[in-house]
Amino acid sequence: MQTKKKVNIAHELRFNVSQLLKEVTGGTRDYNIFVDSIKQLDDIQLDEPLSGRVHFLRTGPDVLVTGDLHTTIRRECGRCLTVFTAPISIELEELFYPTIDLLSGNALPAPEDADEATRIDELHTLDLYEVVRQAIVLESESSRYCRPDCKGLCPVCGQDRNINPCTCQDDSVDVRWSGLLEVEIEE
Repeated sequence: MQTKKKVNIAHELRFNVSQLLKEVTGGTRDYNIFVDSIKQLDDIQLDEPLSGRVHFLRTGPDVLVTGDLHTTIRRECGRCLTVFTAPISIELEELFYPTIDLLSGNALPAPEDADEATRIDELHTLDLYEVVRQAIVLESESSRYCRPDCKGLCPVCGQDRNINPCTCQDDSVDVRWSGLLEVEIEE
């Protein structure tokens, strides 16, 4: 008879992993994530809750966190300034390290290439917030425009060229480049 693996539902990105750290290498935990809001995401607003699944695996002294999360962000187009929504998918794969030995209570040295965002604190709390925040910010950069062929705003009259084409002609030349107009091209 196969035992069914227990999956916990998490409404935040902080997890107490003290029991997992007591287990032998190979111990696991699985969580379904459903987080309504994430604060301090620069200029990015979540339009839907962050949801998905994460898997914790005890790998010796560390905990490997893998998972797939998704949400939808709301942002302003970098060309036409309209507000639009875009789906964001995040694949997590981070190794978190403990800072305190669970049995002795002594401080543990951080790994040489340790990132502050991947530490398990003195209360044995593994916090995914900063890792997820960084991933959302990076993924959002691929969604800077409302659509790939966005025509943007006219630099002369300000008209949204996606809605109505304008008849303005911008013949101005940036003075920093005016010297290039005087250069003759030899064939």
